[in-house]
Amino acid sequence: MRMAAAMTNSPRALRLLVSALALPLLAGWLPAHAAAADAGIIPLPLEPIVPAAQRACTAHTPSGLGYTMLREGAGAKPAATDTALVNYIGYLAADGTVFDQNMQTPMPVGEVIKGFSEGLQLLGKTGVVRLCIPAALAYGAQAQGPIPANADLVFQVELLDFKTAAEIEAMRKSQPVEGLSQDEGAAPPQ
Repeated sequence: MRMAAAMTNSPRALRLLVSALALPLLAGWLPAHAAAADAGIIPLPLEPIVPAAQRACTAHTPSGLGYTMLREGAGAKPAATDTALVNYIGYLAADGTVFDQNMQTPMPVGEVIKGFSEGLQLLGKTGVVRLCIPAALAYGAQAQGPIPANADLVFQVELLDFKTAAEIEAMRKSQPVEGLSQDEGAAPPQ
């Protein structure tokens, strides 16, 4: 017991001990009983990769946007002037690397990349679509954060709801300005 404690107090001994324990794992050796016991553990680092089957689309629009309707929506579809509330996940078509995801995100339909905007306008409320967006309808030759230049993108998008510009303006007007009484918020000072 003292020998183990003494060895781990030395930085060199600690590095040797860690190396000795890690080398068999790095070489692909893992006892069968350990593999079974660790079956529920998510490996780290977590780097989500979407499988190839979920990076393909079955239909195309005249602009070249690919899409697969995963769940039909109902009712009206948003226009370019509307704001959509969406859940989405975005990943690279080439290798499935996830670069962005978000839930309950408001997006002005006409102010996102062209392929995403076109795809949103295909959906009715509660609809889910996979969009295969060629680089020309995304960021083109411009790299954007984790997205390389000339990258084809794939998004899975769920349209939760959408509002017109007029509906959003009416909602803004109906809400009192924070910190002001109703009378103070009614008319600007002259």
